[in-house]
Amino acid sequence: MATFGILVGGGPAPGINGVIGAATITALEAGHRVVGLLDGFEHLMAGLSVDELRSHTRELSREEVATIHQRGGSILHTSRANPTKDPAHLERCVASLDALGIDHLVTIGGDDTAFSSKRVSDTAKGRIACVHVPKTIDNDLPLPAGVPTFGYETARDVATGVVENLMEDCRTTRRWFFVIMMGRKAGHLALGAGLSAGAAVTLIPEEFATGDKIRLADVARVLEGAILKRLARGQRDGVAVIAEGVSEFLDPGDLAELKDAPRDEHGHIRLADVPLGKVLANRVKADLADRGVAVAIGTKDVGYELRCASPCAFDREYTRDLGAGAVDLLLSGRSAALVTRREGQIEPIAFEDLIDAETGRTKVRMVETGSDFYAHALALQDRIRAADLSDAGRLEALAAASNQSAEETKARFA
Repeated sequence: MATFGILVGGGPAPGINGVIGAATITALEAGHRVVGLLDGFEHLMAGLSVDELRSHTRELSREEVATIHQRGGSILHTSRANPTKDPAHLERCVASLDALGIDHLVTIGGDDTAFSSKRVSDTAKGRIACVHVPKTIDNDLPLPAGVPTFGYETARDVATGVVENLMEDCRTTRRWFFVIMMGRKAGHLALGAGLSAGAAVTLIPEEFATGDKIRLADVARVLEGAILKRLARGQRDGVAVIAEGVSEFLDPGDLAELKDAPRDEHGHIRLADVPLGKVLANRVKADLADRGVAVAIGTKDVGYELRCASPCAFDREYTRDLGAGAVDLLLSGRSAALVTRREGQIEPIAFEDLIDAETGRTKVRMVETGSDFYAHALALQDRIRAADLSDAGRLEALAAASNQSAEETKARFA
């Protein structure tokens, strides 16, 4: 009889319980034991006694997990405890798993948890077989093209509803909203929700990726242009969706708040504590006010309300398949791999193939800005384009909306 351990790291995402339930049922049906490890790596790396460790675990049964795939959240909780910061923590993790009799480990999480799973596997030197199930609403793990991370589809659907409600509010009150959408590095969620809802404009960090820091003035100018373009058509309202990751790439000189922003256990800026929406709204309002254009702009951060939503049918089916597939891989002798699915087949990806050779960290899947998908998303947005500045009628309307000459308008947005 093997003993399977299951743990969850990082932020919540819809579908975690689907993986836990399916992995448990599959292992139990094969005649093995399943132990749920509470709070991620937190207690495993703490150097606790066996009895103390057991108080932070729960034996999982089929009856307990039979329908948990219908629920959001995680019955095993989660944490951002990072064992990779100290070799002693990794050694304690392996020792704790040995003490609990766990010889097969299923980890569920994003890029940081994937990296931690890899390091635990390396430290155990074959004693503990590890596979990782990729989870993040950001959709930024390096899976095969067209394969989403679980939780993304549910989060996009819920986020789309939020944006649509704000769009109706803006139409009613004749104002704007800047919606800051969760997404640390990549803009998948912001772009997906903005496109699905029909937001006036969506900004993602990939749009400004030139190798240099993003300038606040460049971001503000795109938003200002969207407002003016709609004003030129007689529309005083709109919603802009902005990926929170934009703040991570901003020039620190442009955003003083970044200097003192608190960081998490992995050294990342806590983007939720950076008032990106207010900073952008204040900048845009001030730039427009300088020319006598008044606009009301509200701000809304969207993220935490998405993470524990009840998973949609896609994520329920997807995560149950991934959970069962993770156990099948382990029972087949596979280890040190991430589990994904392509064209109806479970497909392992070796941990080594996930690592960026330059950074030593897990690769990040960014939005492909050269794709037809991105080009179409841009074409459907209210942005000032070259055609607006070269057409005399359009340019005159924009200039009137912005209270400046056609030459000044053209120079500002060229």
